[in-house]
Amino acid sequence: MRTIRDFLNSANQTLSTVAPDDTVYHALTIMAERNLSALPVVRNKELIGIISERDYARKVILQGKRSRETAVSDIMTAKVVTIQPDKTVNDCMSIMTERRIRHLPITDAQGHMLGIISIGDVMKVIMEEQRFMIAELQRYIAG
Repeated sequence: MRTIRDFLNSANQTLSTVAPDDTVYHALTIMAERNLSALPVVRNKELIGIISERDYARKVILQGKRSRETAVSDIMTAKVVTIQPDKTVNDCMSIMTERRIRHLPITDAQGHMLGIISIGDVMKVIMEEQRFMIAELQRYIAG
């Protein structure tokens, strides 16, 4: 089973973040430009939250707020669940399923941001592993 470190090493990922004082509009602009659905919120290199499209829908749109006037800190999820690089992709899937979340920031032992993994990333890795296993089994059966 691949580890989160393997994912980080193979992913062509540029870490995009926002600050807590940035506007929600700014965060949405970054998400749209980079085709992301969530962004880590960082202050002085420390992860302090995460903002997602879901946060925007529930805490801005449905409450009649304005994205250009609302700070990221007002709607971000502050209690962020993270994963470390030595954990497996299966560990990641378990956490996401149990917590009903779609994004997990990847942090080192000191809590510094290394990247982020989405449910789509996890599914892609799992499907690649399944394809490999099927091919191996077919070769074994064929002799």
